[in-house]
Amino acid sequence: MPPHNRPPSLPRSRERHIPEPTLVLTPSQPTSSLIPPSSQTPSSSPTTKQQPKLSSPSSKTSLTYAQLDVIGVKGDGYKEGVERTRARIRASRGSELRAEAALAGPSEKSRDLEVEELDVLSSLDRYGFFTVPSHDRLVLLPSGPLLKRLTSVRAGSKSALSHAVSVSSLPAASSPLKEQTRVAKWDRMLEVLSRDGGGNVESWGIKASKEHKLRQRVYKGIPDRWRSAAWEVLMNRFSNSGRKATEELGKHYLQNLEKPSSYDIQIDLDVPRTISGHIMFHTRYGLGQRSLFHVLHSFSLRCHQCGYVQGMGPIAATLLCYFEPEKVYAALSRLHDTYNMHTIFSPGFPGLLQAIYVQERIMESKMPDVYAAFKKHMISTTSYATKWYITLFANSVPFQTQLRLWDAYLLEGEDLFIAVAISIVWVYRDHITSSSANFETILSLLSSFFVPEHDDSLLSWIERMLGDKKLRSQMTQWRQDWNDLVVSGRDGEALL
Repeated sequence: MPPHNRPPSLPRSRERHIPEPTLVLTPSQPTSSLIPPSSQTPSSSPTTKQQPKLSSPSSKTSLTYAQLDVIGVKGDGYKEGVERTRARIRASRGSELRAEAALAGPSEKSRDLEVEELDVLSSLDRYGFFTVPSHDRLVLLPSGPLLKRLTSVRAGSKSALSHAVSVSSLPAASSPLKEQTRVAKWDRMLEVLSRDGGGNVESWGIKASKEHKLRQRVYKGIPDRWRSAAWEVLMNRFSNSGRKATEELGKHYLQNLEKPSSYDIQIDLDVPRTISGHIMFHTRYGLGQRSLFHVLHSFSLRCHQCGYVQGMGPIAATLLCYFEPEKVYAALSRLHDTYNMHTIFSPGFPGLLQAIYVQERIMESKMPDVYAAFKKHMISTTSYATKWYITLFANSVPFQTQLRLWDAYLLEGEDLFIAVAISIVWVYRDHITSSSANFETILSLLSSFFVPEHDDSLLSWIERMLGDKKLRSQMTQWRQDWNDLVVSGRDGEALL
């Protein structure tokens, strides 16, 4: 039977005693609550050199999250919660009382659900969203242009409209028509590779007899109840690693929780505004927000060159919908190491510029009039595509579409999102080359939130594009060409 997705649980190694504070904002004991009392050494006592590090704003931030891991907060998932780490240092007595009242008591997990909680749960969509994110520009990504595969084309009618069809709201996240059939197919395709001492599945693999069906089934959409298992399989295959590597990365995650990070304050600022319409991340300092903070804190220490950048938040939050924090850290590490996200997140974003160079070469060779229009109107690709690559399209398409794209990304690697970028430009090519188009209309169009008419049409077009071996070979060569330009110092003039 497929594993059912559940909210991630906290690692047992972090379920430790921490003195309950009167005000979490200003804990009375400046020792690190991330270290269990029984294992504290003289070097971690308040009178040693460790104290200045723990009294920094960054350390107080991580300390607050650690304390709330033990105490919890009331109404996790449906209440707003109370701000603590960004509250004023000298809070009023009323603020103190509100903060204390928002802490969970011993009976929080065992009590019956309140009417308000039941109402919230009944309003959730299948992915856990109860608030549909609002976007300034919702535009339709029609399926018609996607019926024609990527070939060299000239501009369409000059009288074409310069704007796309607007959409009033996001589509409902309903189950695909063939969901149950695909659940059964994935059930037959996946096999158990290992179990723990209690008989629970530790790792999955693809049956040898079903290997030839993997690519086709990924592009048709991984059933949501199989997504966590399938994503782990795809990442293991792409990185040539397995369960032991995941466990080792999980240990690194826990070790990093004990260390200070200079990025904690910025991470804390970003956490509450990361997909807050999802029940896991709605409540301030709820389980989801705490898990997101811990993952980003630990990951910011993994690579000193990358540290932390804002785009990591939506990626980590999406992964937390399917994995517990240790595995999210392991997944981020694989994206960083083997999917080349290191180059996307590094200072100067070298991987981003390389992807944009490849995107421009495809546009120039397949859609020369579109490329000319960008040049004419002086529109740089970085001005609209940066957020696509930095967040892996997490803030540019509906959540269900994002998941489908990630299914294919974990199979294909970094070429996938170049293909997505090309598909968007391909669909709107006549709008871009219209005689009424200008800098503002084109940039506004490509900065929109795209709602595909049919996800299947979009994924099928991308599958055909990346199935073109000649084009994939050219993409590899263009990446090398970009690297050569960088080495020779000629990269500055190579992009639009």
